[in-house]
Amino acid sequence: MAITLLEASFTSAALVAPALALGLQAPSVPPVPAAETVTVAEQVLDFPLPGEFLAGGRPTAAPTNRERVAAFHITKHQVSLADYQRCVVAGACTAADARPTQDDVPVTGVNWMDAQAYAGWYSDVTGEKWRLPTALEAAAAAGERFGGEALSVGADDPNNPAVRWIRRYREEAAAKRPADPTPKPPGHYGPNSLGVEDFGGNVWEWTSTCYSRVTLDAEGGIESVVENCGVHVLEGRHRAYMSNFVRDGKSGGCAVGTPPENLGFRLVRDDGGIPAIAALKARLRSVIDVFRHS
Repeated sequence: MAITLLEASFTSAALVAPALALGLQAPSVPPVPAAETVTVAEQVLDFPLPGEFLAGGRPTAAPTNRERVAAFHITKHQVSLADYQRCVVAGACTAADARPTQDDVPVTGVNWMDAQAYAGWYSDVTGEKWRLPTALEAAAAAGERFGGEALSVGADDPNNPAVRWIRRYREEAAAKRPADPTPKPPGHYGPNSLGVEDFGGNVWEWTSTCYSRVTLDAEGGIESVVENCGVHVLEGRHRAYMSNFVRDGKSGGCAVGTPPENLGFRLVRDDGGIPAIAALKARLRSVIDVFRHS
């Protein structure tokens, strides 16, 4: 019982003391619900590499590699506006540019730094490790809805005019799609074959993968890579690249085809780490053991 009381006292003091020292009441933060996740099995997929690729000084199609991705857990739904607002109330996130709504909708109007801040905060409050997916993980989780560089002009093959025809058809279809930027409630676009909801809807998703400019040699091998982590990859109906500070996909960035209607995100849970509370208890027990044997 002594250990339990000490743990409770230590935890409460750690949370309340800073507010009391300033003569303030601790902010009231709504409880954080547990995120529902989907397990994406280990797999090997044909993955068009993200970035800009040059051959002979001219844009060329991105190489497609056979890539293995380990099994991982990703949130079934995109992070909601309500969930993100909890982070704002806690003082760990900057308010999104999303319009207020009474519906439970994905958070939009957030940049890469906002998504990173939320992942850090959510990790702290849950005692688990959460992060943005890599572009490869996003592709694996997207399943049959993965868009990749489907609209890339660089993907044209001069020896196969059908490639150009297909690209033009897709571009024209995308241009004719009625604009509908209003975020929809979870499940509006339905699940993919893996059970991941709403991927490829009207919310593009930030990833942790940096933008790269790659020069290929005459044999198609990589000659040089210049990585720019001030710009990150988004995955959705098609791939996009945005500066870290951009919150509106139509205001700036690099996306071939129609610009992203909304910018949002979902998270991956890293398993195997010690939860924060468990780590705290372990440290407390170590201190108590030292005290008992001193």
